[in-house]
Amino acid sequence: MVTAFDLALIEESAKKSSLVWVRGSEGVARGLWHVWHDGAVCLVGGPGEQPFDGLGLADGGPATVSCRSKDKGGRLIVWPALVAEPTPDGEVWRAAVNELRGKRLNAPETAEALAARWATECRVLRLTPSGEPLQRPDTMPTASPAAAPPPTPASTRLPVPSGLPARRRPGRSRQR
Repeated sequence: MVTAFDLALIEESAKKSSLVWVRGSEGVARGLWHVWHDGAVCLVGGPGEQPFDGLGLADGGPATVSCRSKDKGGRLIVWPALVAEPTPDGEVWRAAVNELRGKRLNAPETAEALAARWATECRVLRLTPSGEPLQRPDTMPTASPAAAPPPTPASTRLPVPSGLPARRRPGRSRQR
């Protein structure tokens, strides 16, 4: 059972944060921009928008949402959500898209064309709180939640070869 305090904390943290960390049924959590509308976090993803692939966000499936504190930047609350994918041009879909259009930065087309593209090429999702928060200010874990970095062909820099001249420190003048 979600208390009124928990719902208020979820709503305020989602409204004030520019992005939320979402984890679906697979993969790792990913930061996604969103809007809070009508009791849910609304997201848009697909070609030309933020990617949902690899998260396992399916209609009727579970998700976990993490919100951060606006003033400190640390994790404030983590809550379970139920994923809903409204049908394009339905009343719920139109209301979510109207809110999302206002927050979409640097859209490549007009608002009407943007909504048309979202209806045909993208997914609009609503993540509604579905249970008691997993973490909140009085129940944060003490262990580090850091995940191992994903594998990459990039590597760290190697030491400077001894044949190259030593670099001076920036901001220091050479003494004579």
